[in-house]
Amino acid sequence: DYIEATSEYAKQLRILVTKILSILSIGLGLEEGRLEQEVGGMEELLLQMKINYYPKCPQPELALGVEAHTDVSALTFILHNMVPGLQLFYQGKWVTAKCVPNSIIMHIGDTIEILSNGKYKSILHRGLVNKDKVRISWAVFCEPPKEKIILKPVLEVVSEEEPALFPPRTFAQHIQHKLFRKTQEEFKN
Repeated sequence: DYIEATSEYAKQLRILVTKILSILSIGLGLEEGRLEQEVGGMEELLLQMKINYYPKCPQPELALGVEAHTDVSALTFILHNMVPGLQLFYQGKWVTAKCVPNSIIMHIGDTIEILSNGKYKSILHRGLVNKDKVRISWAVFCEPPKEKIILKPVLEVVSEEEPALFPPRTFAQHIQHKLFRKTQEEFKN
């Protein structure tokens, strides 16, 4: 049953999110639960699933499944049907992510980049179509509440030598700012 399977998946993802946010917190020299607290805790964290369907395309070099972007979420988890197409911008070039059986892909999103003051980076990525096969991915975006939490670098990662790189904003304001900036760039071109 779809609802039962999706509910169980969400439950297991929340357990994984807690573990990953704990590890990321420790990596910043923070207490284990700090980043989880900063995104509103598991009770407030919103999990949004997006299913991407990329039909096979006889001329994949002329089409793009999803344009280059970073995710606004704290973390993004992706399952896929083992058809290559996710690319990451790494060291100045696009690199295709390997399809590893029985694995889940995780991205750090803008929210964690902001909270870490840029110590963790939101990865630029895109989705490509495939010449021979349909590609499907199931992405779950783990997002803080839109208005309840103010996103800003945590105090412990900010200093005189490393000032805050991001102004305080709600998650909703961050999304608006990002979309507005993208629209401005499109008008310039």
